[in-house]
Amino acid sequence: MATVSHPVFARVYERLSVAMDRAGTAVFRRDLVAGLSGRVIEIGAGNGRMFSHYPPGVTEVLAVEPERRLRAAAERAATDAPVPVTVVDGLAQALPAADGEFDAAVVALVLCTVPDQSIALAEISRVLRPGGEVRFFEHVAADEATGLHRTQRLLDATLWPRLFAGCHTGRDTVTAIAAAGFEVAELRRFRFPATSNSPSSPCVLGRATRPLPTGR
Repeated sequence: MATVSHPVFARVYERLSVAMDRAGTAVFRRDLVAGLSGRVIEIGAGNGRMFSHYPPGVTEVLAVEPERRLRAAAERAATDAPVPVTVVDGLAQALPAADGEFDAAVVALVLCTVPDQSIALAEISRVLRPGGEVRFFEHVAADEATGLHRTQRLLDATLWPRLFAGCHTGRDTVTAIAAAGFEVAELRRFRFPATSNSPSSPCVLGRATRPLPTGR
């Protein structure tokens, strides 16, 4: 059991996630999983806002969520999902799955919160079959030359992770994905909201692949 509990944040996030989806996040969620098929593992499923967007080609989703209140909400959301969804307790750094078990992995606003991105991404690589995809939608570091980047660094070193359940605004997540051995195939950078200059507004949405073994 992961036994993670952030009750105040979980209550806020349940409301915030609905508002964010209405403001446009739902479109990003839909684009994130478009075209997926086979068995999928979703890491950090939260309250299950992704479930309604999975396309019919997906045969099964294993949704991993360590926070108990959000996991309970995800279990309720799974009952209305258009594809079979099983919600389980678990951590990104120790996924409850066998090697090469899944065709795709989905992370949405999750890699900002994990204690160590390299460990989480190594676990994602482990549970994906060779050639499997990781789909990611994350807020990331602003350009280093900007004042926003400096603000992100200050907030990440002080209050932001405490207020938002370990979230960090200034992580270079795309570089971390590549460093974990994935091949980034598609990448879109944008601000959300589009006109915002908030610390969490720089975002990426993309697709990366676990390489196939190379022959000798």
